[in-house]
Amino acid sequence: MEVVEVFHMNEGNGDTSYANNSLAQKNVILHTKPTTEEAITDVYNSLCPETISIADLGCSSGPNTFLAVFDIIRAVEKLRKITGTHSPEYVVHLNDLPGNDFNSIFRSLPRCVEDFKKEMGDGFGDCFFAGVAGSFYGRLFPSNTLHFVHSSNSLHWLSQIPKGLEENKGNIRIAASSPPSVIKAYYKQFERDFLTFLKCRSEELVTGGRMVLYFLGRKSESHNPSHDVNIWVLFAKSLKDLVTKGLVEEEKLNSFNVPMYSPSLKEVKMVVEKEGSFSINVLEGYTRDFSESLKDGKAISNTVRAMVESLVVSHFGGGIIDQVFNKYEEMIGECMTEFVKEDFINIVSLTKV
Repeated sequence: MEVVEVFHMNEGNGDTSYANNSLAQKNVILHTKPTTEEAITDVYNSLCPETISIADLGCSSGPNTFLAVFDIIRAVEKLRKITGTHSPEYVVHLNDLPGNDFNSIFRSLPRCVEDFKKEMGDGFGDCFFAGVAGSFYGRLFPSNTLHFVHSSNSLHWLSQIPKGLEENKGNIRIAASSPPSVIKAYYKQFERDFLTFLKCRSEELVTGGRMVLYFLGRKSESHNPSHDVNIWVLFAKSLKDLVTKGLVEEEKLNSFNVPMYSPSLKEVKMVVEKEGSFSINVLEGYTRDFSESLKDGKAISNTVRAMVESLVVSHFGGGIIDQVFNKYEEMIGECMTEFVKEDFINIVSLTKV
């Protein structure tokens, strides 16, 4: 399966759309806002650009698309008013894979920008937006043109399914029963992807440009989960239920793996240092409690569906979608008291040297 060709968050504004099921992701952006503001403030103070070129990688669609970008611009405007300088021009590049719902983004863009200009008031510089379709595991922009790169809730997604997962039967990603060979295959794919990501951004950023990245990670070096009832274990069980009912072939299930890896902070540091183009300003993490944003089985099921439905349809076909997610919702509801409603978020802020 070519991930770049089939993977996208669910489009539109329906019950299972990403736009209506991304509150947990929004909370990450809000939690990490101080780190983002520090980085863009440093760019403005040190480089004093007349035009600030910003790239948001993995922008998706819906209310979160403009959230971080507008906060980045607000931070610059606040600083330039304090210092009494004129507003720079802003060029904002919104990037995601080709299957992303760019139509929804650009239908909402004129109104969003107009409201934002009113909020910023007189003296606000021109603001230009462009959509950039393509994988961020490759070059997207001309050399030495970006001042600031932002990416939230995206870099745990890999460019492809790792090779060598034949022994991961019954699992859909790294699980407690996954053998060491599977863990190694996932890590190697993450390492290749993240090295490529850093190399490409180092060529696109100006010297002194900054990059802030927030994505799923893990708190310890161990891959063995301390709990058995989590999002991905239950989703695998809901797929196994269809095998039991004869709706999905077991071989088909055994060949399905989610292209997702949650690196430790140590692993992130090792890859950044190995690539060598960036100095690390911030490398930390926090445990995210998503119990407030995902309160019941339906909310959790819809959130996961908004993220992975395109992958499931590509592998199994569309005929099982409602059945698998109805079963998933049911399973979550049956074990809400044991269900683990937290995960770990890596926070990374880098400067191109």
